[in-house]
Amino acid sequence: MHRVMIIDDDEQVCKTLVQVFTRMGHAVSYQQTLKKGLAAVLSKGVDVVFLDVNLPDGNGLAAITTIKQYPASPEVIIITGDEDVDGAELAMRSKAWDYIPKTGSYKKFKFALERALEYRRQKQSVPSGQSIKREAIIGDGPLISNCLDKVAKAAGNDLPVVITGETGTGKELFSRAIHANSKRSLAGFVVVDCAALPEHLVESTLFGHVKGAFTGAGADKTGLMKMADKGTLFLDEVGELPLGIQKKFLRALQEKKFRPIGAKNEIASDFRLICATHRDLKTMVEDNKFRQDLFFRIFSINIHLPPLKDRKDDIKALVENQLGRKAGMSEENSCTMSGEFLEEIQQYDWSGNVRELLNTIDMVCSEAGAGALLVPHHLPGHIRAFNIRNKLKASTDGDTRENSPSPAGKFPVNSMKFKEYIDQMKYEYIRQLLACAKGNIPRACTFSGLSRSQLYRLMQQFDLK
Repeated sequence: MHRVMIIDDDEQVCKTLVQVFTRMGHAVSYQQTLKKGLAAVLSKGVDVVFLDVNLPDGNGLAAITTIKQYPASPEVIIITGDEDVDGAELAMRSKAWDYIPKTGSYKKFKFALERALEYRRQKQSVPSGQSIKREAIIGDGPLISNCLDKVAKAAGNDLPVVITGETGTGKELFSRAIHANSKRSLAGFVVVDCAALPEHLVESTLFGHVKGAFTGAGADKTGLMKMADKGTLFLDEVGELPLGIQKKFLRALQEKKFRPIGAKNEIASDFRLICATHRDLKTMVEDNKFRQDLFFRIFSINIHLPPLKDRKDDIKALVENQLGRKAGMSEENSCTMSGEFLEEIQQYDWSGNVRELLNTIDMVCSEAGAGALLVPHHLPGHIRAFNIRNKLKASTDGDTRENSPSPAGKFPVNSMKFKEYIDQMKYEYIRQLLACAKGNIPRACTFSGLSRSQLYRLMQQFDLK
C-alpha cells in the first residue's frame, strides 16, 4: 500500500480523488492549504503528492522545490484548473512528475499515479547516498543528502559527470567519492587542474609526447589520459580548457583513442571522465567560449553542490569533525566550541564555502591555544563585523515594524524622538565595531567604511575609548 497526499482547496476534487485512489488500494488523505499539506507530507512519509497550483496561502509550483528537499522526497503531480503553458514548463523544470488539468478524465489521474509509483520503485532500488563510502564529505542535511544520492547513482555507471558549484563547496571530494564507489576504484584517480596548466603545455600534459616531438622533449612522456586507463580522469575547472584542445579531447573521449604529440600511432585508454567547474558552461557555449558538442558529451550527469549558506544545518557537524580531526593529530590542537561560537558561525554567509569555514577553524584554534573554549571573540574581525551589521539591520527593521503607525494612524506614545533613536543606533554600532576590531582604529575603519576623523568624532560624541 502506498501513501498519497492531495493538496487542493477544492474539497469536492479532494473527495473524488480520495475515492478513486482508495479503490486502487492506496492510503489517501488530503489538506486544503499549502502549509498544512507540507506539514503532512513531512510527517507522514508520503509517496506521491497531487498538488494544486492556486492555493489560499501560496503557489503550488513554488512549493515543489521545498518538497524535493525532504528526505525520500515524494513524486509531485501538479493538478490545476488553469491550462497555463508557462506553469506546465515551470513544473517540469522543477522535476514534477506530471501536470494534469482538472478538467481531464480521472483515468489520467490513475495512469499518472501508477507510472509515478513504478518510477519510484525503480528509483528506490538504486543504492542511496547513505550507504556509500563518503570519507571527508560531512553533513546529513537534505541538500547534501540529495547530492549523495546522485553520487550513488553515478557510481553505478560509466557516464561522464559534471560537478558544478561555487569555489570551496567540495567538488573534488564528491568526484573522489564517485570513483571510490565505482567498479574502477582499484585503478587510478588522475587529477588535471585545467586552470593551473599553461596553455602551451595542456596538449602534452593530457596526450603525452614522444622524444624529440618539440624543443625540450628530451624523453617520452606518458599523458595523464593514458595514466587514467581503467580508472577515472578528473578535469578540475574544465571551463578553462583551451578551445583548441577541446576538439581533440572530444574525439579522444568518444573513441577512447588518441595520438601523443609526435607519435605515429594512436594509443587507447579506457577512462571514466568526471569534470568540475564553478563557471556556467551553458553561458560559455552561448558566448562561443566552450564547444557545444563537448558540452553535450560531458553533461550526461550533473551534480550541483549547494553553497554553505544554503546548508547551514551542516555547519555544526563540519566544525565538530574538524575539531576532532585536529585533536586526534595532537593534544596541542584540541579545542571545543561554545554555543555562542556556533551561533556566530551559523549566521555568517561563508562566501568561500566549506573551504573557508575549515580554514577559519584551523586559524582560530591556532590563535586560541590548546584546550581553549572557542567563543565569538576568537573569530576574525570581518566575520563579527558582518554579523553585527546584520544584527543591527534586523534590529532596525524590527523596531521600524514595531514603531510603525497603527491602523488608526496614531504614533506610539512611548516611542523615542527620531534623533534619539538614531543616536542610540549609532552608539550601539560604534561600541560593537570597536569591540570587534579589538580597539584597532585602522581595522575598525576598514570594517565600517568610516574615515579616521569620522570615527574619532563619533567616539568622542558617545564617550567611547
